[in-house]
Amino acid sequence: MTLHRVLVANRGEIAVRIIRACRDLGMETVQVHSSADENSLPVKLADESVLIGPPPASQSYLLPKVLVEAALKTGCDAVHPGYGFLSENAEFAELCAQAGLRFIGPSAEVIRLMGDKSAARRAAIEAGVPVTPGSTDPIVDRAEGLKLAREIGFPVLIKASAGGGGRGMRVVESEAGFDAALDSATREAESAFGNGEVYIEKYLPRVRHIEVQIMGDGVDIVHFGERDCSIQRRHQKLVEESPSPALSEKQRADIADAACRLARKVAYCGAGTMEFILDPASGDFYFIEMNTRIQVEHPVTEMVTNSDLVKMQLVIADTGKLPVTQDDVVFCGHAIECRINAEDPERGFMPKPGKLTDLILPSGPGVRVDSHVYQGYDLPPYYDSLMAKVITWGRDREEALARMKRALGEMEITGVPSTVAFHQRLLSEPAFLEGDVHTRFVRESMWAGHPMQGML
Repeated sequence: MTLHRVLVANRGEIAVRIIRACRDLGMETVQVHSSADENSLPVKLADESVLIGPPPASQSYLLPKVLVEAALKTGCDAVHPGYGFLSENAEFAELCAQAGLRFIGPSAEVIRLMGDKSAARRAAIEAGVPVTPGSTDPIVDRAEGLKLAREIGFPVLIKASAGGGGRGMRVVESEAGFDAALDSATREAESAFGNGEVYIEKYLPRVRHIEVQIMGDGVDIVHFGERDCSIQRRHQKLVEESPSPALSEKQRADIADAACRLARKVAYCGAGTMEFILDPASGDFYFIEMNTRIQVEHPVTEMVTNSDLVKMQLVIADTGKLPVTQDDVVFCGHAIECRINAEDPERGFMPKPGKLTDLILPSGPGVRVDSHVYQGYDLPPYYDSLMAKVITWGRDREEALARMKRALGEMEITGVPSTVAFHQRLLSEPAFLEGDVHTRFVRESMWAGHPMQGML
């Protein structure tokens, strides 16, 4: 190995995950942290830690120059950005490269290309990958935008070109609401991403969200199958599983081929995820965006392919070559992931941080838990509310579901609210058990008539 010391430019469970992968490869780690995270598990596990600022992420985890300086001062030769924060920030990747640090991810140029949704759509079209009907360039003229919306047909979706996670996104049901939605989406996009550009595409209300995990070295591309992420609220994923119960074998092969084709088109290097929507009525699928980083839900894929995707990221960054071929990727069984957040589902999934006074995490055959929390840990109010990811594997979907029910039943969390009960309820829903859901299922079916339905 030519890489010896890695700066972990993140926090929480993904930081723990990176530290463990580095340790497996004999690499040392330096964990950055804000003053709110000085007692966090990643800080306890890393070989060294560096205080980078006060609690707000804008004054610590989101400062590219501060992170690069921390890496250089501690003798690191690489930086792993994890997910969120600066993981898809081209400026950060560029600064790392200029400082002689290996950025564990694609180049700044590819991050810019695929992070711009309009540009990514154009690349997909050039690669022969289907996209939803809509604009190929950002909307710069209100009248032209309305004209395009009329041509596509309402409802339409206005989306931030540079965004993600539902920010800068508005569904427009009719012409009457177009102007207000365009203004609102533009303002939110500018505030969230520093880029107010938006584009328009046809809105398909009841679709499934399917994503394909790929890995590349700039020349060769390998896929690790798909994940079904249709259980969401406000475009935030709650449950993921692999393989998708909605795909035929032909659809599965076609969507994987499309993902690899687009990755080759942009000479992709590192871990990435191609996201699609599937129209169950027609069976058609459409590319919507690419995430140029490791995903929260990557353990689902690891469980069904017996792979270590984070370790693979490190190996590609170190050697410049994919350590596997497509023939090496063997699919076995079914896996499901439930995100356990410190949120109150009955109050619209409102986050509520605090001290974990009691904590019991599940274990046993076919159960994996990725977490950064421990009994007595004080969840800071400044960051994501994720406490743990519970992943179960089974020889088939039925066994994976049975093990998830067992795992959730073993969990005990006191001191903060959690989404455990929500997941238990979901696992008793006949439509979910039959695999017959869509991205609006939580809002329209599980929360139908609930006072907080509008919050979802």
